[in-house]
Amino acid sequence: MNASKTTARSDLAQIVLSSRPISWINTAFPFAAAYLLATREIDLTLILGALYFLVPYNLAMYGINDVFDYASDLANPRKGGIEGALLSPRIHRATLWSAVVTNVPFLVYLVVVGNPASWLWLAISVFAVIAYSAPGLRFKERPFLDSTTSSLHFVTPAIVGLTLAGGTVTPTAVIVLVAFFLWGMAAHAFGAVQDIGPDREGGIGSIATAIGARATVRLAIVLWAAAGIAMLFTSWPAPLGAVLALPYLVNAAPFWNVTDETSADTNRAWRRFIALNYFAGFLATMILILAWVS
Repeated sequence: MNASKTTARSDLAQIVLSSRPISWINTAFPFAAAYLLATREIDLTLILGALYFLVPYNLAMYGINDVFDYASDLANPRKGGIEGALLSPRIHRATLWSAVVTNVPFLVYLVVVGNPASWLWLAISVFAVIAYSAPGLRFKERPFLDSTTSSLHFVTPAIVGLTLAGGTVTPTAVIVLVAFFLWGMAAHAFGAVQDIGPDREGGIGSIATAIGARATVRLAIVLWAAAGIAMLFTSWPAPLGAVLALPYLVNAAPFWNVTDETSADTNRAWRRFIALNYFAGFLATMILILAWVS
């Protein structure tokens, strides 16, 4: 009996790990920030929506990925920790069911309290999560579509929050969302560079395997720079957000001339990238507070 309980706890821990707890905030914060700025109040929808994009959404996004990427993940030395769980095949079904069971109640609530615009963006968000990894779609293996879909994973929660709150779509809101989308594409593209070797060995396509390490890193740098520049054309205090691009540019710049053979070295920058997200999130929160009191 004790052994059974231990196994159950271990399986549950692996399922939770597959949701990438270290990255939960990356999807919950955009929703909460957009909804809060639009409504300027804390209500049940804000709380439940933030909880949904904090845990269940990430379990669906990353859990589905870890289940259907298991074969290729076996050859990837990064997997098995905070950068991606290596789920035992015996809990693949449990992981998928966990994603369904945890997502459906929140999705039903968001549909009930939503409107046609929020329904549309919620549908796009959920579709992007499934399409990225699920068999038959596998957008993650379609160069350029992979980075686009990955970026939608982080931008659509913000759009869902904005539309759910019935917020006004201002030029500044559009520019911020575009800048965030460019940031997301850059992040995915740069992250794909470190996996060029394992992906090619496993026959998996990506933006990085298609155009090579050097071109991908340079594209990511251009996209981050474009995101920062775009923020300069927003209304105060949003232009302060341009500063958020600088740490990412500094982090990626040393790999401007990286080769396919040395692409795995970018993992050092990727680990720093994970930490930078918390630093950038702190600064974004300060800007959000400033916008709140302005």
